[in-house]
Amino acid sequence: MPEETIFSKIIRREIPSDIVYQDDLVTAFRDVSPQAPTHVLIVPNHLIPTMADVAADDEPALGRMMSVAARIADEEGIVDDGYRLIVNCGRNAGQEVFHLHMHLLGGRALGPMLRPQV
Repeated sequence: MPEETIFSKIIRREIPSDIVYQDDLVTAFRDVSPQAPTHVLIVPNHLIPTMADVAADDEPALGRMMSVAARIADEEGIVDDGYRLIVNCGRNAGQEVFHLHMHLLGGRALGPMLRPQV
């Protein structure tokens, strides 16, 4: 299990980032390659590599991730038009950083969740 990720360094503020929220359980910061006008990553402050690694004692941080997502969506003014929350689990799902994180995307029509297979 990895002990350090780029997100760990952002949480400790060792790497500059546009942090929009931080408390004792989670940190939220703007994605450096945004896919929508609002694209914020919300991460637990302690390292959980993937959703498959979640344990019962992680529930407070995971619940906080959801409430922080709702708070940021409201602050960004994207609640009325809608927004998307995405958690990728593993390489085939597109997870690139193995520190559990949730993408909050909104500010424009996001289209279908998946493209049909051809």
